[in-house]
Amino acid sequence: MSLTEQIKRGWHFLNEDTWQSWVISCILSIIGIKFVLFPLISLLTGTALPIVVVESCSMHHIGDFENWWGANSAWYENRGITKEQFAAFTLNNGFTKGDIILVTSATEVTLGDVIIFSAPTQYPIIHRVIASDPLATKGDNNPSQISFEKDITPEQKIGKAVFKIPALGWIKLIFFELLRPENERGFC
Repeated sequence: MSLTEQIKRGWHFLNEDTWQSWVISCILSIIGIKFVLFPLISLLTGTALPIVVVESCSMHHIGDFENWWGANSAWYENRGITKEQFAAFTLNNGFTKGDIILVTSATEVTLGDVIIFSAPTQYPIIHRVIASDPLATKGDNNPSQISFEKDITPEQKIGKAVFKIPALGWIKLIFFELLRPENERGFC
């Protein structure tokens, strides 16, 4: 049997309405996404983590920008960040648990960018840049900085957030929610 005939036969098998073809289709989809799609997206975006699912509420904004700024402005203004500056920042309305974030290379990082960086935690952190020398971040919903956010080295930078897709990451998170500590479960 020639290669063309084998491919046609395999294609017909995948299009059959059987549980075996469904299982093989799922396996091939997972392999294609993991070993073809993600590496291709990584190559195009210049980062090892081109797509990130937000797993915490540290960047969540309660209400609209005006309400959020009213409740959080003092911390930022004490560090010289004005309401007008913050309003011009990327993702100035924050994001929440379950959002998917598209990430690009973090070669150039400026005040207000949202970056992903490695930290002494189980997973990388995605927070807003609040100072550039030294590079420092803060989660918009956190009352203050965490100690490891105060001096981020260039080697720790993984990428920069450029776009969010709301709530779609719950497709992944729903499978892990019961494994999380009780105080970290659920929506923000």
